[in-house]
Amino acid sequence: MREILQQNRSEIAAERLALDTLKEALTGAQSVLSERRRQCEAHLETRASLDTEDALQSQMSELQSQLAVEQNQRTELDLQRRADEGRIKASSELQAQIGTQAAASDTWGKLGALIGSADGKKFRNIAQQLTLDILLGYANQHLKDLSRRYRLERVKDTLALQVVDQDMGDEIRSVHSLSGGESFLLSLALALGLASLSSNRVKVESLFIDEGFGSLDAETLRVAMDALDTLQSLGRKVGVISHVQEMTERIGVRIQVRRASGGSSHVDVRGV
Repeated sequence: MREILQQNRSEIAAERLALDTLKEALTGAQSVLSERRRQCEAHLETRASLDTEDALQSQMSELQSQLAVEQNQRTELDLQRRADEGRIKASSELQAQIGTQAAASDTWGKLGALIGSADGKKFRNIAQQLTLDILLGYANQHLKDLSRRYRLERVKDTLALQVVDQDMGDEIRSVHSLSGGESFLLSLALALGLASLSSNRVKVESLFIDEGFGSLDAETLRVAMDALDTLQSLGRKVGVISHVQEMTERIGVRIQVRRASGGSSHVDVRGV
């Protein structure tokens, strides 16, 4: 005790400093210990429970069953994938065949657009329209001698006819708007054109015209008869059936049918 009392102030101060240091170290150690305990408790709460061996075996069996099911699903999906790959390959081959067929179909489609289907209707219409155009070409040549006023044309995409009135600024007229005499001249031009058209393939030696001259005036009748004379001079036989008396002067050979009494008739052949 006396030794303690005999210590000087510096020694006491040093001892107090050391004591304070130890207190601080103790406080820090206690804080660290408290934190470690808290962490340990948190770890114990989050870790998996320590189940028994039987429980673990049961859990493993369940996992193995689930694994087997998933492996079966994987096998089925793999089979489906292979089947899809086969279908994709078959589809690619079909696409190539479709491309080939499409090219052939395009060719036949173009031919179909040009000449029509297998029934021949469209091609027949094209051929008829072409033939009619050629016929109208011949008919218009004859029509220049019969009546320069008119020109025959085909209505586009049809087999119908229309008339171009050249004296009225090429006005388009229906054939039904013509007078009887004009219609006869156009019909005669068509008949002469048909004879010219046929002569390219077969020899047409005869042409018969039944009536129609009675609707013509004297000048038009003269023009029609001149055309028939020209046709006759080319070697064709022209037969005319008519009641027009003025025509007898131009016709060399005539067959006249005269009515007799009792309902009978007499046939006279003149100019032979």
